[in-house]
Amino acid sequence: MNRLSRRGFIQAGLAVGGGLLLEIVPGVAGAAGSKASFTPGAYLRITADDVITLILARVEMGQGTSTMHAQLLAEELEVSPSKLTLEFAGNDRRFDNPTLGFQITGGSTSTTISWGPYRQAGATAREMLIGAAAKTWGVPRGECVAKDGAVVLTATGQRLSYGALAETAASMPAPPVKPREKDFTVIGKPTPRVDSMLKVTGKAQFGLDVQVPGAKVAVLIRSPVPGGTLRSFDDTEAKKLSGVSQVVAVPRGVAVVGDTYFHARRAAQVVKVEWDDGALAKFDSKVLHDQHLEALRGTGGRRVKNAGDALDALSRAVTVLEAEYSCPYLAHATMEPQNATAWVRDGKCEIWAPTQGPMLAAEQVARALDIPQSDVTVHQTWLGGGFGRRIAQDYVIEAAQVSKAISGPVKVVWSREDDLKHSPYRPAATHRVRGTLDTSGKPLAWHHRVATQSIVSQVLSDFAGAVLPAGLHFMRRAVASMGQGALAERDDSSFEGVDSLPYELPHLAVDFVPVEPGVPVMFWRSVGHSHTAFATESFIDELAHAAKVDPVEYRRSLLMRQHRHRWVLELVAEKIGWTTPAPEGVGRGVAVHKSFESYAAAAVEVRIEDGAIAVKRVVMAIDCGRVVNPDIVKQQLESAAIFGLSAALKQRITFENGRVQQSNFHDFAPLRLNEVPRIETYLRENEAAPTGVGEPGLPVIAPAVANAVFALTGKRLRTLPLSLE
Repeated sequence: MNRLSRRGFIQAGLAVGGGLLLEIVPGVAGAAGSKASFTPGAYLRITADDVITLILARVEMGQGTSTMHAQLLAEELEVSPSKLTLEFAGNDRRFDNPTLGFQITGGSTSTTISWGPYRQAGATAREMLIGAAAKTWGVPRGECVAKDGAVVLTATGQRLSYGALAETAASMPAPPVKPREKDFTVIGKPTPRVDSMLKVTGKAQFGLDVQVPGAKVAVLIRSPVPGGTLRSFDDTEAKKLSGVSQVVAVPRGVAVVGDTYFHARRAAQVVKVEWDDGALAKFDSKVLHDQHLEALRGTGGRRVKNAGDALDALSRAVTVLEAEYSCPYLAHATMEPQNATAWVRDGKCEIWAPTQGPMLAAEQVARALDIPQSDVTVHQTWLGGGFGRRIAQDYVIEAAQVSKAISGPVKVVWSREDDLKHSPYRPAATHRVRGTLDTSGKPLAWHHRVATQSIVSQVLSDFAGAVLPAGLHFMRRAVASMGQGALAERDDSSFEGVDSLPYELPHLAVDFVPVEPGVPVMFWRSVGHSHTAFATESFIDELAHAAKVDPVEYRRSLLMRQHRHRWVLELVAEKIGWTTPAPEGVGRGVAVHKSFESYAAAAVEVRIEDGAIAVKRVVMAIDCGRVVNPDIVKQQLESAAIFGLSAALKQRITFENGRVQQSNFHDFAPLRLNEVPRIETYLRENEAAPTGVGEPGLPVIAPAVANAVFALTGKRLRTLPLSLE
């Protein structure tokens, strides 16, 4: 082992079947696999048959992680990314996310945490292979060079493939080497995605593709009200149907098990079930909104940011601007509905699942089945979308519980209706903002109060088992005993972005008011930023209008010390032609916001067609530091625009009498193909370390659209989804 830096080390050894195995362990000083460190890990494996395998520490859910990791490794290993074979990591503490503390893909962290370790692994492997070639030929290593998956003897042109050198390299010490910091040949280039052919040919195995011999298919009937419990069920008619093997009670409801999904779904429709609706039987979205407003107009909550004395400044102001912004619950609605396959046998459980957290899945399944976590094996599959939904492991737990109940392998499949009606959601949130201007028209004081639900307080006890070392799981009970209220008040994901406003403000106060109705919630693409940016970027626009200053110039004047915010703002303004008059019947709006350490801006053009808002053009820019693959960054911005427009213009989850009112894409509609505007993307690249890409483009979309509607109509829309009705 060669100690590389405080950020990581690499252990080399023999791969299974012979060859070179490198373990990349970022952020830890100690031996690979040390139980004391619980280090995150990833592997590069080169075998004698010349197969170079990258074991992917993060999951691929369409965001391009597999390609980015391949580029980082290939840059130093001197191979084409297309030559790497991908293999997903299973549940293993060596693959923990060092930023988040457990094995998970989320928070737009994949590039950030992999930037150093994967390049280091490629560089170290390359030098070991060169050393092996020099030893084989009996020449100084300086006469050897790595090129295209082989080591070349420069004097004669002789070549030895990496596979031919792998076993010799594995016996050699890892030399000290630093990855290059410039003159990249793969990094920064628009490299084709390494997963495209696998998906086009059907070789990529998604969760729904998993076929375990003898496995049945199960459909669950769940309580229509979150937290409701089963009273009784009558399966008489269901059992008369062909292809139905069992109907059993499980913790979340009734599982109907059949030979195929069709058999199980058809039978589920004729099972008669009685429920106890529980505490949320009368829950109503409109009532919750009123509760938010009442809480915000009061004095409760916790002060999370205090600069100057905003309340005093507001109390002495002649004119105070006030606004309230409202955002609904939202479903993730991944294109691949939730599913998992499980087989419980001999006191152990094997799982095949599209999950964003294999160790989360293992820990929660172990707890649900009351077996050791070490007896749960999770096989990671490709994901048909994630957006945070697959951090929740409810569908995985269901599969394990059904398998145990029927004593055999089973695949649990959710329908789209199941997904919209029984998922954890992005929390509903309401913001109340008050502000006043100084004599020059600049903001003098800003008081911002946020009422929403805490995600962390709901999920922390579930996460604890995946974070804590084995033997300390009793601490989960201690975490839970802290109380939801205490945890909620410390959940900065509920107000992130408000407490770090970039604008020059002499007086700023931010209050978080937790309102906990008990609806299941989960991280949603861009998390709290998805609603905080709507409020902050709408309100700064309102202040600009009150000051009678152009919205872009107003922001620029308040961002003179925040150059990265200003860069992306100026870029979208330039590209959309902000200083030229908008076409007749077109309104323009703009927004800028930092999230996940990246800086994003959007400028949009809207029209009103048949009384509805029609977005015709979106111009986006991002500063995410050094760019690994510009095409993937642009794809993520385009995706964020479409995802964000869907939420801004169409989507909401509402409750009446505890029941979700939406059921499919007809009433929770994504943007249709004919509604997608022209989207332009620009990258403000620099040499800073790479930062997040998957989420930062989303928060700026809704406020940019709302601001454009105001510019066109004079009507300020403060409730999502936006509507002129």
